[in-house]
Parts: sequence; structure tokens; C-alpha cells
Amino acid sequence: MAITKEDVLKALSYVEEPDLGKDLVTLNMIEDVHIDGKTVSFSVILTTPACPLKELIHNACVRAIHTMVDKDADVKVNLTSRVTTARAANSAVLSGVKNIIAIASGKGGVGKSTVTANLAIALARTGAKVGLVDADISGPSMPLMFGVEDARPHVFQGPDGRNLIQPIEKFGVKLISIGFLAPSDSAIVWRGPMASSALKQFITEVDWGELDYLLLDMPPGTSDIHLTLVQTVPVTGALIVTTPQKVALADAQKGLQMFRQPQINVPVLGIVENMAWFTPAELPDNRYYIFGEGGGKALAEKHEVPLLGQLPLVQSIRENGDSGTPAITEPGTPAALLFEHLAEELARQVSIRNAVAPRTQIVEMNS
Repeated sequence: MAITKEDVLKALSYVEEPDLGKDLVTLNMIEDVHIDGKTVSFSVILTTPACPLKELIHNACVRAIHTMVDKDADVKVNLTSRVTTARAANSAVLSGVKNIIAIASGKGGVGKSTVTANLAIALARTGAKVGLVDADISGPSMPLMFGVEDARPHVFQGPDGRNLIQPIEKFGVKLISIGFLAPSDSAIVWRGPMASSALKQFITEVDWGELDYLLLDMPPGTSDIHLTLVQTVPVTGALIVTTPQKVALADAQKGLQMFRQPQINVPVLGIVENMAWFTPAELPDNRYYIFGEGGGKALAEKHEVPLLGQLPLVQSIRENGDSGTPAITEPGTPAALLFEHLAEELARQVSIRNAVAPRTQIVEMNS
């Protein structure tokens, strides 16, 4: 008997999206079904180009067609993506940005900026449209990490007559930082309202265009900057970076709890344990737990959030950051593979959050 579109859709209705717990047909992830004799082709619209389950979903689709439709069918699966969002369609601020992700630590010196830079580039390398705000106004580090210390964004007049800042673009990531606007050797000594005003400008007066993910590298602590962010835009979720050290964990826990306060209520997407162990280049199989062992994992378990990854303390990651070529820009290296996996896990958690959690609202707080 001839294969029909209904046969194909019925078979694919038994293929479940592992993270979302529903079948591909119910989730409207199947498009462009074509049948030519025994050749069956269709597109699967993944929730992110960084989906770590691509191969699993592909194989499940092929197996379903062979099992339920025709064991001799020539199945062609086109895997593409459409990044999901939980934002309202009529959002006034950052209307073209699907997901806004705050990356915080509570404590300085845990490698949060290094993680953020590599994550942004890793997401961009999957095909996602990515922007990065260096929200650490007092200690901007992204110009150095991206090797664009001498770059100066220009200002132009937008279609509505407003002046807009054109972000710097490097490694496929749109980037803005106070470091582009102030001499690199001068200290930025600003009171809270001035720093908050700069962050608002980076959000509302930069030409971000269409983005799948906008990452914000937050400053240490729980400060005006954090409150300004959640009062200006609906944040999709927060990622917490920590080391296994008790001092870092204590501050990371404060940062995590800040996002979970009832009046803020931003979902915590997961925890990254940085400097989880030291691995010398000449002994790649050895692990030395300089800052303690398993602290990030314990923090994730305590607060029932995913541990998205453990990153070792590796000399090359530091060297790459200092030279303006983050580790992810050297594909195939152990460090790059770690950040690729971390980006996949972050994108995965964003997709799950968008499917199951209510929309994040802009926070309104009485002064």
C-alpha cells in the first residue's frame, strides 16, 4: 500500500521529545512532510540549534517510520531549529530578543566572565544569534577576553529617530561593555544609580536586532545592577557559577536565593562548578582538588537545580582568555569540548523552562 502523510504523522506521534515529555506531533515539531514512493522526508523543528539530543531524536524518527509504516522506507530527516521563548509577543524592551539569561556568581574571582564568554561563542557556533552585555560596570573584562580592547562602538540614528549604539561583533557574538566607552587604564568609580543607568542604556539603547540568546555577565554580589536588570526586562533565567570552595559556595547560594525571592522569581537554570579540579597539561588524566571537591554538585542538589557542568582549572583556558581568543575558538580541544557541552546543556534548560514554567514578569518593587 502507498505510504500516506497520515501514516507518517501517526508513527511520529509515538516519538517523544525526551526533555518536554510530549510527542513531536503534539509539540508541532514536524513540518514539510513529503512522500515520493518509498522515500519519506520531513523536518523536525528542534527548540534550539544547540540541542544535545539531535542524534537520539533523529534515530527515533527513523525507527518509528520503519517500525510502523514501512521497513524498507528511505527516511530523510531534516533537523532544523526554532529557538523558543517565554516572552510576550508585544514586549516593549528588547522585543527582538527571545531569551535573556543572567550569569551570576555572588563572589568575584570564580571565572564567571570566562564561562560567559565561552558560552556565548559556543552558542553562536551552533547557529544561534547571540548577544552579550558586560554588566560588570566596575570591572569590565569582555573587551580583553574577546580581543577588542581598542574597539569603539559608533552611534547612529534609528528608524524612530532615537540614537542607538551599534554593538561590537566578534566570534559571531554582538557585544557591549563600558570598557569600550572608558579608557582601559582608568577606574570607573560610580555610585549605584550611575551604574544602573549604564546598564539600562546597554539594554534599551543598543541595536541588538533579532537574538536567540542575550547573556548578561553580572557583577559579584547582589546589588543595584541585579535589581535594575529584573526591573527593566523579564529575565528568562539565571545561571550560577561557583567554585567548590566553601567561601564561593556561600556567596553563590546568596546569588541563587536572590533570584528565587518571591518578588523577583527568576528561574535558576542551573549551576556551573568552575575550577572543579586542576589538571596539568602533562598529566591530562590526573585531578587535584585544589578548591575542594563536589561543592557545586552539593549546592545543585540542595536547591534542586541541574548541575550543568564541571570545568577543570586548566592553564590553557586562562591563557586563551588573556590573549583574547577564548578556549571555545579552538575546536576539538578538551577545553572547547567542555564548553560545547555546557552550551548544549544551558540551551536545553532554557527550552525546558520555556515549555513548563510561566512567563517571567518584569519585577515591580517599591523604592
